[in-house]
Amino acid sequence: MPGIYIHIPFCKQACHYCNFYFSTARKHRVGYTDALLKEIALQKDFLWDGTVGRVAGDPVVHASVVAGMADEVPVQPADGMEVVRRVDSIYFGGGTPSLLPVEELEKVFSELSDYYTFDANTEITLEANPDDLTREKLLALRQTPVNRLSIGIQSFREADLRYMNRVHTPDQAVRSISDAQEMGFDNLTVDLIYGTPTLDDARWRENLERVVAMGILHVSAYALTVEKKTALDVMIRRGSVAPVDDDQAARQFEIMVDILEGHGYDHYEVSNFGKPGFHSRHNLSYWSGEAYLGLGPSAHSYRNGQRWWNVSNIAAYISAVGQGWVPAETEVLTPQQQFDEYVMTSLRTMWGCDLSVVKQRWGAERVSHMLEEARSNRDKGWLMLDEGKLRLTWTGRLFADRVASDLFWV
Repeated sequence: MPGIYIHIPFCKQACHYCNFYFSTARKHRVGYTDALLKEIALQKDFLWDGTVGRVAGDPVVHASVVAGMADEVPVQPADGMEVVRRVDSIYFGGGTPSLLPVEELEKVFSELSDYYTFDANTEITLEANPDDLTREKLLALRQTPVNRLSIGIQSFREADLRYMNRVHTPDQAVRSISDAQEMGFDNLTVDLIYGTPTLDDARWRENLERVVAMGILHVSAYALTVEKKTALDVMIRRGSVAPVDDDQAARQFEIMVDILEGHGYDHYEVSNFGKPGFHSRHNLSYWSGEAYLGLGPSAHSYRNGQRWWNVSNIAAYISAVGQGWVPAETEVLTPQQQFDEYVMTSLRTMWGCDLSVVKQRWGAERVSHMLEEARSNRDKGWLMLDEGKLRLTWTGRLFADRVASDLFWV
């Protein structure tokens, strides 16, 4: 079933490692929510302009799903049947969505409800920084449809937070989790970052054990990556901060897998761990090639092999939407690009790359190609063939992108 992503591009300050689109200027917040509401109305038919969806009985479409890849089959609503456009997930990302006043958040939900059906069974996630999650804010959020919080902890250690230029403190990180749970937000996910020069292995273990002890149901953890033109990139090149050590990151990845899997988390995607029943539905829709609508500047959308991305400029976005059009570029993926994307995303998951799907969509020649190209990585112990699926081994997860690129069609 389709999902919706909503970009809230505001931050209190810039994290040194971040290369997402955001703004710290307060002036840009004026008129933003109104523009977002207008885009929701302008894009109301996006997800149903074609054959999209996957739940039997959906009055617009029905899609049969094979190993996470949907074969769309149009279904006409019965006479007199009301068209209910249901979404499976709504995700507020950023930026820092927790900076959005709850009153404005309620306006967004009100507008969405004019065109989509969602309820307590819909996964509705709000990304939040610990310093924003006061008890008052949490209490107000409980009155909205938000039922899942993604808290940007990154680390429980002061030295790591300062290296990354995070706003919050370790005490705020702990308090935000315990307060959220006390207020009834049981479905929590936290972000962690490993591989920072300030984080040794013992303290990385402490971060992970604290998450486990606090009963967090989902963890997204990423190796610190130095993106070009970020503040971190500049500071490392100037020698003002220590560089990133790839060997340290690889070692801490292995520590993480050992601890989290040992405590019953499914390592269902290279960077994501969830207790059974608490995998991110929104992220799974990306990895399985389902349709999703992105709203807000820099937001991406996908439908039937075509991708759109909105302009990464708040002022330009507000101006264009105010004139009744969405400022976006588009790309039609070639069959080769769709194949490579399927290989890349499916291989990163615990379900792996299904060769029967490859044969059905791209032909037997691609399967032969993949089996031939997979041989060296199987010999290295990075890849295995199991019941017609290519899956990364425990060690192979460290080399997911490299293994996938070997399987691409060139």
